[in-house]
Amino acid sequence: MSLWEYANPKKFMQTSSWALPWVAGLSVLALAGGLIWGFFFTPDDYKQGSTVKIIYLHVPSAMMAINAWVMMLVASLIWLVRRHHVSALAAKAAGPIGLTFTAIALVTGMLWGQPMWGTWWAWDPRLTSFLILGLFYLGYMALWQAVEDPDTAADLTSVLCMVGSVFALLSRYAVNFWNQGLHQGASLSMDKEENVSDVYWFPLLVCISGFVLLFVALVLMRTRTEIRARRLSALLARERLA
Repeated sequence: MSLWEYANPKKFMQTSSWALPWVAGLSVLALAGGLIWGFFFTPDDYKQGSTVKIIYLHVPSAMMAINAWVMMLVASLIWLVRRHHVSALAAKAAGPIGLTFTAIALVTGMLWGQPMWGTWWAWDPRLTSFLILGLFYLGYMALWQAVEDPDTAADLTSVLCMVGSVFALLSRYAVNFWNQGLHQGASLSMDKEENVSDVYWFPLLVCISGFVLLFVALVLMRTRTEIRARRLSALLARERLA
């Protein structure tokens, strides 16, 4: 069985129809379990107090905002090379989801940063590149709406996605590129000295799993909607020509 079989809209609809309920159900369980565990059953930090528990929303949403753009980049490259419409529609479907994760990360980051830094916002390298990434999400979605021909729109948004990937990488690795800045390093790291304490680390992993599953479920759902909309548009066009 080839992976490219799922680029066929009929095959994708069949597979996603049974996968979607399972992925959505697992995401609800993981999110509920992780957030309840993190917010109600972990202690306050000795320095940050209860504010540290924002980590269970901020870190997963920030990770998914970046990874959503990476997924869009891969899907866009597949479209440019293979011309599979499902990949272009999946990238389009992921745009609003990634923007929502970006907004959650920015808001929770401000709520976390104010008591820690004494300011709601700082032009830190990671914060600034993350804000620009959010603007690229808006531009990506606007470009899809502005171009009438769907194939042309897919081509143009794919190019925009490649350009925006620079800021996706900057927002992920800005702390490593520049030593200056208020933003802390990675909360999850292969280096045990940089990792958060295990009491926060384990529920955080559950929350991240929930966010990943939620992203997959939403992309599947929105891609199915985009395929149906494309089919409806094709049927209406045929009727007008008839």
